[in-house]
Amino acid sequence: MPAINASPALAKIRILDLTRVRAGPTCVRQFADFGADVVKIENTAPEDMGGPRDGPDFQNLHRNKRSITLNLKSPQGKDIFMRLVKSADVVVENYRPDVKDRLGIDYQSLRKVNKRIILASISGFGQDGPYRARPGFDQIAQGLSGIMSVTGAPGEGPMRVGCAVADVGGGLLAALGIMTALLERETSGEGQWVQSNLMQAAIQLLDSRPRATPCRAKCPTRSVTTTRPACRPRPTPPPMATSTSRPQATGCGASSARRSAGPS
Repeated sequence: MPAINASPALAKIRILDLTRVRAGPTCVRQFADFGADVVKIENTAPEDMGGPRDGPDFQNLHRNKRSITLNLKSPQGKDIFMRLVKSADVVVENYRPDVKDRLGIDYQSLRKVNKRIILASISGFGQDGPYRARPGFDQIAQGLSGIMSVTGAPGEGPMRVGCAVADVGGGLLAALGIMTALLERETSGEGQWVQSNLMQAAIQLLDSRPRATPCRAKCPTRSVTTTRPACRPRPTPPPMATSTSRPQATGCGASSARRSAGPS
């Protein structure tokens, strides 16, 4: 696919893209679309890249990128990668947290080569904690976060949102973190480690729904479209029953405007 950038605003930024599937590529795509020099680093062995290379999903997620193939498990591949790190601004990965440590491309290792490097790590459940080693998938994050419990029609079972909101949200949060780190680097001259995860993104996308539980002492319920409690404009209530003897008035002051239909 030819490169068609929205603008060259980020042309001076170079990103090494180690991501696959959806959350990571979504993050990096934000920079590629605005002119960043993105080098997509692919494994030499077959891997899940999010569909066929010439398919619409892959082309959408990885547009505006260059690519090379490296075996990061080999000394030669690792050496080439570290030489690329010297001139890069950002490395983005969405391996399980322990993988980068085994490969020797964790933040401290990258920082020894380039103190200005920013490492962005996207995972299922964060870089520490009891779920650290678990692989993350969008539908798992939707279920555990509570998104599925508030999605669907009232009285029916939990329902998955029709698009990968946890994946996309995790990628966008990482992109926001990278932009913040790049801005801070202008002052400190040093990079930092940016982290996001699917569970974090899914809970954040719930917005005010979880906060209602301690405030109202009740769990959020399923709702559809405009029936969400904080929605504006509010849904139109059903019309009240009327009779020929007491018609329902409309407009302001309706409660005091009722009168008998008969003669006074």
